[in-house]
Parts: sequence; C-alpha cells; structure tokens
Amino acid sequence: MADPMHQFEVKPVVEIPPVNVPGLGLVDLSITNSVVAMFVAATMIILFFAVVTASPRVVPGRLQVVGEGMFSFIDDLATGIIGPQGRAFFPFVFTLFIFILAMNMLGMFTVFTATAQLAVALTFALMSFLLVVVVGLVRNGLGFFKLFLPSGVPWYLWWLVVPIEVISFLLRPVTLSLRLFGNMLGGHVAMKVFAGFIVSLSAVASAGGVAYLAYVAAVLAFGGVLALTALEFLVAFLQAFVFAVLTCVYLNDAVHAGDH
Repeated sequence: MADPMHQFEVKPVVEIPPVNVPGLGLVDLSITNSVVAMFVAATMIILFFAVVTASPRVVPGRLQVVGEGMFSFIDDLATGIIGPQGRAFFPFVFTLFIFILAMNMLGMFTVFTATAQLAVALTFALMSFLLVVVVGLVRNGLGFFKLFLPSGVPWYLWWLVVPIEVISFLLRPVTLSLRLFGNMLGGHVAMKVFAGFIVSLSAVASAGGVAYLAYVAAVLAFGGVLALTALEFLVAFLQAFVFAVLTCVYLNDAVHAGDH
C-alpha cells in the first residue's frame, strides 16, 4: 500500500466471463473499480440535478443556485467561444464538464480516480475530436479542409504550413487526454508520496533520542500534504474547465472553418 502507484491499479469488482466479439476476439466485460467510480459519479450527477429540478423556486435555494450557476457558466462559455451556434453544443460540453468534474472530485474522497486512467481521458478526447470532424464536414463540406491552410499564407509556404496544421490537428486528442490524465495522476502521486513521508518519519522518530527530530520533518510533510490537497481540489476543477474550453475552441474551428 506504500506504493504511490497502487491507487491507480484497475481491479475487477464483479467478474464477468469474457465475450467473444467478431473481429476483436475475447472482450473482458468485468466491472472494475474504474467502472464503479464512473457509475458513482454519474449517479451523483443525476441525483443532484433531480433534487435541483424537483421543486424549482423563484427565489432559488443553495442547490438551485449551484445548478443554475453551472448551467449558465457553461452556456456562457460555449456561446462566448463558438458564438450563437454554440448553444447547439451546450449539452455535449456541459456533460463533459460536469462528468469530468464529478470524477475528479470523487477521486479526492475515494481511493480511485477514473480520470487518472489514460484510457478514460483518451475516450473523452476522442469523443470531442470525432464530433469536431463530423460537425466540420457536415457544416462545411470540403471547405472544412481550409482549416489546414490559413488564409494569407504565401503559396510557397504551403508545403510547410499544411503538414504542420494537419499534425497539430491530429495531435489534439493526444494533448487533450494527456493534460487531464497527467495532472490528475501527478497530483495524486505527490500527495501519496508526502503522506508516505509522514508515516516513515514518524516511525523513525519512535526510536527516541535524536531521532525525535524526525517529527519536525513529519510535521513539514503533513503541511505539504495539506497544501497539495488544496491545490489538487483547484486542479480538479481547472482540468474539467480546461477540457470544456478546448472542446469549445475545437468546435469553433469546425463551425467556422470557412473563415479560418
């Protein structure tokens, strides 16, 4: 349990026999702790908004203020970046934001953080990327490919600019997922390492004598844990926010590809 990476190990909670899927072979459908964490986060979101919308008031209570605040926050974000067309993508962006935020926050109170798994973060990033491609092609047709050749670029630089734009576009899901995955993973590892220092230094100090000085270092390590915990709560929100912002930015490129 002292291993800081132990908290990210995916373990089956309910064993389900593998299913043979044509073209994919045997697929393990066991319910893991990652699936449970995502299910709990989704259930918490549904229950929260069920309570908020059950009896709306003209003068909102605390929960209603929080719910309406999140709605208006993401609505302003989508319309501010994409424009009036952004309201059509509000359900998708809001769902991404609130689900990632719930999983991040849940990971602060439990032993497993689903967004610290690269497969989970990459799945969300690929969903955003595929939506951008579909929206871009549907709205602009072949004009979508103007995204890879910004206006005003001299013809003799096309050979350099186009490959750079294509590569940067294809790397979007990679950078989007690594940003979320890396920040959540790194923060939780740092907290576990500092917490391990507290236990180890306290054990050293129990020997008595000069070793009592280790208690001073243990107190400093405890302060480090408190500071990292506060920072990690902030990062949990910021990473959900950044994911939503970048999704809106990419959708804006798809919607306005002809003006690129």
